[in-house]
Amino acid sequence: MPEESQKPECAPPQAGQEFASRVIKGVEGRHDGLRSETRLDEPAPQPDQLVIRRRQLSLDDYVQGVLAGDRTILGRAITLIESNAPAHMELAQEVLKQLLPHTGRSIRVGITGVPGVGKSTFIEALGMHLCEQGHRLAVLAVDPSSSVSRGSILGDKTRMERLSREPKAFIRPSPSSGTLGGVTRKSRETMLVCEAAGFDVILVETVGVGQSETTVRSMVDFFLLLMLAGAGDELQGIKRGIIELADALIVNKADGENKVRAQAARAEYARALRFLSSTTEGWHVQAFTCSALTGEGIAEIWAVIEAFRETTTASGVFAARRQAQILDWMQAMIEEHLKTLFFNHTGVKRIRPQIEQSVLAGTLPATVAVKMLLEKFEGDKGSENSNQ
Repeated sequence: MPEESQKPECAPPQAGQEFASRVIKGVEGRHDGLRSETRLDEPAPQPDQLVIRRRQLSLDDYVQGVLAGDRTILGRAITLIESNAPAHMELAQEVLKQLLPHTGRSIRVGITGVPGVGKSTFIEALGMHLCEQGHRLAVLAVDPSSSVSRGSILGDKTRMERLSREPKAFIRPSPSSGTLGGVTRKSRETMLVCEAAGFDVILVETVGVGQSETTVRSMVDFFLLLMLAGAGDELQGIKRGIIELADALIVNKADGENKVRAQAARAEYARALRFLSSTTEGWHVQAFTCSALTGEGIAEIWAVIEAFRETTTASGVFAARRQAQILDWMQAMIEEHLKTLFFNHTGVKRIRPQIEQSVLAGTLPATVAVKMLLEKFEGDKGSENSNQ
């Protein structure tokens, strides 16, 4: 029998599979615990070995890694900031303190809208345009957490497939963890870390429009509201309070058969905006249309954001807003810290179950229950101070 021809070890890639032949060089540094001299013929490490190799980063490791734009350390720094462990929180604050002088050089844009408006698709279209213009973009995409399991899908990277492969873009999905305002509790700190890493545009995608969605307004420079056309009464499709906080309204999905409806919706919103005051002094809020699917109108929207920055910077409103936001942030952290102290107080935890049962049984008014708990907290704190 004729000898069979020897088959090649690797068949050439088929059409549409070219990406399978691309090999990305691995990390050579030691910041993630992997040895730079690891050879390809070595057996794969076991999970417990990976834990051993992943060494703890020092304060200097975090700071220098973030400033150098190291994506791995940037991700670990954000994870550190999002942690609620006391030891992690202390280190995270030291990291932020050293990174603070390198922050504040970006434009922060909040993007919100009703579920299904196409926020992720819009962000990907805008993000690709920004990267093509030479910008470095960080996307903080907040996913809603389940009120039952506290879990979150974190699927924004999947929805932004093209942008997730862009070298100039960094996408960080985070769970909202039930935080009101549509943004994760540590979003402000995360923005600072991304700015220190050299990203000059920060996009914050919120979970959707709700009564407490206005929190995003207190942490961004430009607030962009995405709208839908053909969804019923346009002016009743969203709370008036959200519209009053927006710096621009965008009717998305203005393509195909929906283009005419989108233009009609834009005209209706434009008429309504005449009767509403702008939240930004010296800025006239306008309504626009765009198609995140085709890219039509995306460049014009970015031009509006740039015009906003130039106008508010010249008038001093931009800097004044940043300063006001810092004070709001400080107050929010004080309130959060006091809340934690109250609920972790030994005396409060001891009497709280019985008081709550009395409230549920209808034998104790809620206002009296609150007074009792606060008196316990303040009384114990007062006795502690007198003993010092």
